[in-house]
Amino acid sequence: MSDKSIYILAIESSCDDTGAAILNHNEVLSNVIANQEIHTQYGGVVPELASRAHQQNIVPVVAQALQKAQIKKEQLTAIAVTQGPGLMGSLLVGMSFAKSLAMALNIPLLAINHMQAHVLAHFIKDNEQKTPSFPFLCLTISGGHTQIVKVKDYFDFEVLGQTTDDAVGEAFDKSAKILGLDYPGGPFIDKYAQLGNPKAFKFPNPKTKNPIDFSFSGLKTAILYFIQKQVKLNPNFIKENRNDLYASIQHTIVTILMTKLSLAVAQTGIKQVAIAGGVSANSGIRKALLQTEKEKAWQCFIPKYAYTTDNAAMIGIAGYYAFLQGNFAQNSSISKARMPL
Repeated sequence: MSDKSIYILAIESSCDDTGAAILNHNEVLSNVIANQEIHTQYGGVVPELASRAHQQNIVPVVAQALQKAQIKKEQLTAIAVTQGPGLMGSLLVGMSFAKSLAMALNIPLLAINHMQAHVLAHFIKDNEQKTPSFPFLCLTISGGHTQIVKVKDYFDFEVLGQTTDDAVGEAFDKSAKILGLDYPGGPFIDKYAQLGNPKAFKFPNPKTKNPIDFSFSGLKTAILYFIQKQVKLNPNFIKENRNDLYASIQHTIVTILMTKLSLAVAQTGIKQVAIAGGVSANSGIRKALLQTEKEKAWQCFIPKYAYTTDNAAMIGIAGYYAFLQGNFAQNSSISKARMPL
């Protein structure tokens, strides 16, 4: 089989976005996402509603991905699908569809770890982003995960540090909720933080037994108690200090992330540093990483915004390398709500 004939259909349905992409080798031909707006009114993702929406979206999303890539389903070489981690109901929709289509077309199925795919998004062929070489460090940050991993090869990961409680994305969203913002609040904090003073208010940096681990539960509680105390003294406190609060919260979280990342670089001696995951879209984190790159002579890798949030292109690139290694899934493969890196 020639390289030119390797077309991967990728399907992502781990949470509330239904994604489908077509890749030719490591090049993205199409990357389609259907978002679910319904969760905004509930202040978070409702699993049952998410799985139902995936059932409605998956056929048209896959059809659109094929159409945009100008590929017929009969030309597909393999199908890559998110196996986990994620919401079980959502994962089952993607896995069931991928299994059925792979069986109908008599082509291989590739079961992909969602978190590995976030990291491997850096290997998508794209003129706008650099590709790291092995080994490198990757700070993987999302609504459900916060990890620093040593990436030795495409599927050889070593977790150096991770959150002991809440993920960084949850810290952003819960802080935003305390301040009266709609879900998801992280992007709002990022937007308005740029208008405030990042040192107006000081919040704690929680300690962990392993210096490279993270803890955000205590930070969320400290922010909650601080706001409650100030609002008691001045009911207009949030309104009068909104941008400074956003900036101070973001500054605290970014400082924690960069401190831990610096410790990992010092511990390993690896100065190739990447970020991945939905929260890697945060402008404060990107600026801090680029600033540290200058100050400490790191070589930093920042993904395109399109490849930071949950998307099928990252599942496709992981699927491509799994295909090259002959790492095929069985039809008996099952979705996994929890899945180690």
